[in-house]
Amino acid sequence: MRRRSSLGPLAAAALALTACGKETERAGPAPVAAVGERLVLQERLIADLKPVAATVTTKDMGEARARIGGTLTRLAVKEGDYVRKGQVVALVSDQRLSFETSAYDAQAAAAAAEATRARAELVRIDTLYRQGIYAKARLEQAQAAARSADGMLAAARAQRAASAEQANQGAVLAPTAGRVLRADSPAGSVVSPGQSVATITAGEPLLRLEIPEAQARALKVGDAVPIVASDLPGVGASGVIGQIYPAVTAGRVVADITVPDLDTGLVGQRVRVRVKVGERKALIVPRRFVATRFGIDFVRVVDRAGQIAEVAVQATPGATPGEMEILSGLSAGDTLVAQAPVAAKGAAR
Repeated sequence: MRRRSSLGPLAAAALALTACGKETERAGPAPVAAVGERLVLQERLIADLKPVAATVTTKDMGEARARIGGTLTRLAVKEGDYVRKGQVVALVSDQRLSFETSAYDAQAAAAAAEATRARAELVRIDTLYRQGIYAKARLEQAQAAARSADGMLAAARAQRAASAEQANQGAVLAPTAGRVLRADSPAGSVVSPGQSVATITAGEPLLRLEIPEAQARALKVGDAVPIVASDLPGVGASGVIGQIYPAVTAGRVVADITVPDLDTGLVGQRVRVRVKVGERKALIVPRRFVATRFGIDFVRVVDRAGQIAEVAVQATPGATPGEMEILSGLSAGDTLVAQAPVAAKGAAR
């Protein structure tokens, strides 16, 4: 009897503690109500952007070409030099032209002597004609001979000037102001008329891209083109399509992208851009609705009971800064709540 009476109070106390624990467990923490900015997901028509590579170049390329054939005696520029329009970039000489000029000099001297003799003969015959010794026909004959000699002298001098000018055309001039990209012909090499000695940038710097003609149908002048910032440090995050060339070459269309503050320090550099090739439907949310923890993106979704649940999603940056595209994990019609500011979370804790 004593044992029963001693165990009775202990058992009663244990049962009372167990009941209290169960009541506390059943009560649990109160569910969190959805508080904050809300957004109902809706599909939106956006531009379908395709990553392509564009090339840093200039509007045009000027070719400094040799006007005569001969030997390149001097190359006055090298790759990377800046030149002004009309500057001499190289000299071409042809020894044959010097010999031709000397021959024309001799012909001009002979024609000048013949013209002097014809004029003297004309003066003598004119004097005798006035004295009645020569007939008028003889005077006219002397006048014609003098005019012919003068014409021969003018022709010889013109030939000599043309030969000298052709020799002067050995100076290769820069067709425009810009930067020398290529100067491949070393001094001493033989060049032909019209051969390019140096390539010079001309016009504004820009990005030039080539895409298949089927995808180029969506391109329009004035469309914004996002640029990978790491490829062009210090340059704007996007450019604008300035020109679409109407010709199709090998199934590809060429377009020019105007980029503010673009430098031609590395002409030919490949830059990653994204161009519009069509349109598609997508779920777009502002960046403030997405939180990234340990490399995983989360959003706060409101259920039918009005409670918040965090859902892991697959997201990617949108075409516009400050927006995210939801690839998977959500569907149209879901209600989202903006992520709480970091400062508010710290204060709540």
